Amino acid sequence: MLKGENLSFRYDDRQPSILQGIDIEVAPGEIVGLSGPSGFGKTTLGKLLAGYLTPTQGRVMLNGQPLPKRSYSPVQLIFQNPELAVNPRWRIGKILNEGLPPSNDLLKALSIHNNWLTRWPHELSGGELQRIAVARSLGPRTQYLIADEMTAMLDANTQALIWQAVTTYAHQHNLGLLVISHEAPLLKRLCSRLIDLTKTRN
Repeated sequence: MLKGENLSFRYDDRQPSILQGIDIEVAPGEIVGLSGPSGFGKTTLGKLLAGYLTPTQGRVMLNGQPLPKRSYSPVQLIFQNPELAVNPRWRIGKILNEGLPPSNDLLKALSIHNNWLTRWPHELSGGELQRIAVARSLGPRTQYLIADEMTAMLDANTQALIWQAVTTYAHQHNLGLLVISHEAPLLKRLCSRLIDLTKTRN
């Protein structure tokens, strides 16, 4: 279980809390949708659950233990803009192998072509680069994936391809998936449970 308990967060004491008293959990194999108004802290919550930020109050637990501070994280976070998540000075092959190499089946499901591996990030389209980001995040040790508006900027065909690959992988590997999105139809179609962030305050 990936669990956030009584989570609060503020950047400094002069600002109000972005999040306050949030309880949230995602079970292995579960696909959970997270919605809420813009600016309400959805991305901040995703960063807390993935260990990118430290909560001002509360804690994040993975299988009853604190998130590991070093090495490959079992909780991976994918953002809306893949250009911000990759090193522009690395070729695609090196980016894919930064953690643990994804399986050939996953590369095939995401329609990632071998000739991409020698290219630079700027030589791929946004949709192609997002598929690389997804493949890199779904390594053998990944237990949970947080998808923060992962396909919001992509065309319909690329969205469908990515979600088909990710949900199939999640079912096959008992992966817990938290989908952060403004798109209610997407959340209803993908998720077994929906969380409205406006209703999770203690």
